[in-house]
Amino acid sequence: MTNKKTTYLIWFVIVCQLLTGVFHSISLFVDPAPKNETEKQLLGLMNDYHMPDGMGFNPSFSSLFLALSACFSLLCFMGAWINVYLLRKKIAVDIVKGLMRIQVFIFAACFAMMALFTFLPPVICTGLIFAGCLASYVTATHKNHSA
Repeated sequence: MTNKKTTYLIWFVIVCQLLTGVFHSISLFVDPAPKNETEKQLLGLMNDYHMPDGMGFNPSFSSLFLALSACFSLLCFMGAWINVYLLRKKIAVDIVKGLMRIQVFIFAACFAMMALFTFLPPVICTGLIFAGCLASYVTATHKNHSA
């Protein structure tokens, strides 16, 4: 069982993970509308050009982007569900600390990729998740110890 500070931080991470997953899932159901001729050409190529990658695999850039976006949402949802499970089952602190360490590494890498290759909303969302995971890991101690 973790202390109150760590429990609140893990709930913060859960909320950030769920909101990020939901926000990012919205993009899976919205088709972008081109605003000018260049965007129309770009979206046409993304949707209609299929790269021959061999063995019958010829995805479009749009389908690859869709799969990548879905995986990011699923990563966030999986992290949130694992954290809810940790808190509900009152798992031992050393296991909580170990799982938070894993999430620190995963979401640090995710944050770095988002910071380099995307735009501000996903950078902020993954940054908050990473910071929350790191704070949870650092403050995770037994209930009777102060952190």
